[in-house]
Amino acid sequence: MKQVNFKRAAMALGVFATLLTGCSKGIDDFGNINRNPNATTIPITSALLTNVLAGAGGNVWGGGINTTAGLYCQYMSETQYTDISRYAQPVINWDGIYSGDLYDLQNIINVNTDPATKAAAAQFGSNNNQIAVARILKAYNFWMLTDAYGDLPYFEALKGKGTIAYDKQELIYPDLIKELKEAAAQFDGGLTIQGDIMYSGNTTKWKKFANSLIATIALRMSKANATLGKAEFAAAIAAGVIDNNADNAAIVYPGGNYRNPIYNYYVVTQRFDFAVSKTVTDQLTAKNDPRINVYTSNAKGFPYGMTRADALAWQTANPTFGFLYGFTATPQTLPMYLMTAGQVYLARAEGARLGWTTEVAATQYANGITAEFNRWGITNTATIATYLAQTDIALTGLASDVQKIAEQRWLSYFPDGNQGWAEYRRTGFPAMTPVPGSATAVPRRIPYGSNEPLYNPTNYASAAATYNSNSMSAKVWWDK
Repeated sequence: MKQVNFKRAAMALGVFATLLTGCSKGIDDFGNINRNPNATTIPITSALLTNVLAGAGGNVWGGGINTTAGLYCQYMSETQYTDISRYAQPVINWDGIYSGDLYDLQNIINVNTDPATKAAAAQFGSNNNQIAVARILKAYNFWMLTDAYGDLPYFEALKGKGTIAYDKQELIYPDLIKELKEAAAQFDGGLTIQGDIMYSGNTTKWKKFANSLIATIALRMSKANATLGKAEFAAAIAAGVIDNNADNAAIVYPGGNYRNPIYNYYVVTQRFDFAVSKTVTDQLTAKNDPRINVYTSNAKGFPYGMTRADALAWQTANPTFGFLYGFTATPQTLPMYLMTAGQVYLARAEGARLGWTTEVAATQYANGITAEFNRWGITNTATIATYLAQTDIALTGLASDVQKIAEQRWLSYFPDGNQGWAEYRRTGFPAMTPVPGSATAVPRRIPYGSNEPLYNPTNYASAAATYNSNSMSAKVWWDK
């Protein structure tokens, strides 16, 4: 009761980006009037971790930023209400992310650090192991946020300091890498963490995930800070990254209260506003890609960016079209992937082509495609070899390899719109047909939400000015 009331009060005061971190001082400042004497005063950190990880699937596919990004990179098409696809300016506030997953992760860190609570918290895993996992997931969540918005409250966020300035993305990126490095080094041989529905407390796999995040973050800096990117990318690969599907960062939904978000959308809520985009099915069909049988319920993609009237008319004339994965056949336990071996191998292919490592680009590229096919149950070696041998697939050492690698990375991230949109913005591939009847290009960022000028007006104004008055067409730091 007390924590919930604090968060609501903080929101009303406009400090949504700097919410309570879990220390007793922050709570006591609001008095004891709502204290429940029968409630635990120490959070059950295993439950917080499970909740954050289950919600991470929503960072791959879900509402708000995630759905918008998935539409911008044309993984999906809207079947009825097509405003986002036609680039109407979205209003997406980040309050719930700061006060939700980020708050919970900071809470895990705090109770495992505070001498008054760390001993009790250790029943859910060693203090160091819990802190390390929370730091990795915090970095992941902040990475998603800054790639969507650009500059944002970071260094002083989650410390209960009131309204604070936005930090530059070019400063956030190096600190994310620092946090991930320190977190990977913090794991100890103590008690296995509980509540971990991704790696069941396997610290070796968590380290690989952290290093894989570093490598991907570093590569995203390829046009903005190649010197730092190259150094950090090579170091991350050398430290050990995800290199087999058994180590994929997969949220394993047990079912029941924790269900796959796509299952929830199609099966539980019975909503069908999103279909697989024709952009995706055209890419898969043109490449004779067998993943078309798992990415979508059928090969007919929904045209992207139609007006509402045209979309309704099209689906009337075409009553069967592809929905994500198996549509109603999607099991509630289907994993959602934050990072996979195939995605990392394809990143290594790009890194090798840039000269950032001594690895062979073609080898890493083939490893990446093979791992991705295997992830989806496509294991026939002849099928994979035939696919890799196609003229528009095989690397040749020419400039066209840039596009081939980029398109394979875009395909590998489906349906993770955050990653697909970021890679499209960075590389320009795959080429996307402009929205019919619109002169507006694909948006480059999510505008700051409507709460920002209300609750943090001075800092908002400064940050918005960086992006041409909060324009969705303005580019974030690494988008060159």
